Amino acid sequence: MSGPAGHKSPRRWFLYEQVADNITRLIERGTYRPGDRIPSVRQLSQRHGISISTVLQAYYLLEDRGLIEARPQSGYYVRAHLPSALPEPSISTPVLDPTQVNVQDLAMRMLRDTMNPHLLQLGAAIPHPDLLATRKLNRIMASIARHAAPESSLYEFPPGWEPLRVQIAQRALHSGCELAPDDIVITSGCVEAMDLCLRAVCRPGDTVAIESPIYYGILQDLESLRLRALEIPTHPRYGINLEALRFAIDHTPVRACLVISNFNNPLGSCIPDEHKKELVTLLAQHDIPLIENDIYGELYFSEHRPTVAKAYDRKGLVMLCSSFSKDLAPGYRVGWAVPGRFKSTVEWLKFTSSVATATLPQWAIAEFISSGGYEHHLRRIRRAYAERIARLTQAIERYFPAGTKVTRPGGGFVLWVELPESVDSLELYGMALNIGITLAPGLLFSANQGYRHFVRLNAAYWSDQAERAVQQLGELILELAR
Repeated sequence: MSGPAGHKSPRRWFLYEQVADNITRLIERGTYRPGDRIPSVRQLSQRHGISISTVLQAYYLLEDRGLIEARPQSGYYVRAHLPSALPEPSISTPVLDPTQVNVQDLAMRMLRDTMNPHLLQLGAAIPHPDLLATRKLNRIMASIARHAAPESSLYEFPPGWEPLRVQIAQRALHSGCELAPDDIVITSGCVEAMDLCLRAVCRPGDTVAIESPIYYGILQDLESLRLRALEIPTHPRYGINLEALRFAIDHTPVRACLVISNFNNPLGSCIPDEHKKELVTLLAQHDIPLIENDIYGELYFSEHRPTVAKAYDRKGLVMLCSSFSKDLAPGYRVGWAVPGRFKSTVEWLKFTSSVATATLPQWAIAEFISSGGYEHHLRRIRRAYAERIARLTQAIERYFPAGTKVTRPGGGFVLWVELPESVDSLELYGMALNIGITLAPGLLFSANQGYRHFVRLNAAYWSDQAERAVQQLGELILELAR
């Protein structure tokens, strides 16, 4: 409709749009935070004297904006993944040359800081104790210790406790993987699983293609085995760049490839299914083993669990590794490997390295899974970590200076943050320690000492105290940027 002299009349705002805008402002100001329940349709209708249909229209609009979500039999909640105003980091550009790894000193220094109870832990990627199943598992283990046969205190030699391997094989169906219990070797955590797989296929001096950036524990393992790292460009959302990997294979003798396929640490990237299939096919053409870390695979925020690359393996070259350390009990040290054609070698290496994984934790976890407790526990912590990631992202938007970029992970509980280029994350690390805060400087995640102006932050320990810490970090970053 046009007014006099051809001028358009101002747009007429409908009442439901005004209601939606009011709630949007409350979300933006932090009155309603990710995971919070907003007023019910009936409550808002009575409070403002408006019809239920008007409130429903407003809520439908907020859903379209990606701000709220409906939960059956429960109501409307602020979405964990709110639209972010900050850009994402670009795909990484590491040097495409094999590199001798040397991150030991800084990694061990950070490990010591992680053990300091007086520091706020925003650095190490460790789960929050409140989101572990410690009490339930301990009760199960105590019951087993009281009533089980004497075998519960004996060695459970490789491949490990069969009932646990049965449960792992059944759960693998959710990730598109058909396994038999005999395909699985129980290990002391995911790190040992990867270490055994690397030792099974590599010798000192060999080159391993890895995502870049990647978890510094993997770099330490490569360093301890005297293997060379070939860093491959990696997208912050879609994982390893297959064209760059293909080029690297054509020009470098790559002995193995190692990726964190679902929710890479530190990026949070998740390789799409079609790329996983292409990755497996590419490596199979060159007879190159793929060591696949899926330790965060169960901590997804969407409706469906992502598949694993192992699901596309037809030659036994994919060696799948994972553990219960990020979702159940890191101190139990129970992980597993599915080593494919290298299973007998991995079993032998497991026996010669540590004889066996502790028996009681294996029994307890198997019982916890078979009783249905694991699935219930996972649903609870997935929602909690999604909300904490969202709140940490909002705090970074609020307190970090212009030029900051942050990833948008679809699972896990860490964020990869790109700071202004003038900021040295190692210097920031020292300054943060002085005020009682830990973080993970970016150069820890590269064999080439790259990512100097990046940091990884752990959302698992999110709290009001953590928000104040992020505000303090923002002030330090602004000081360094100047």
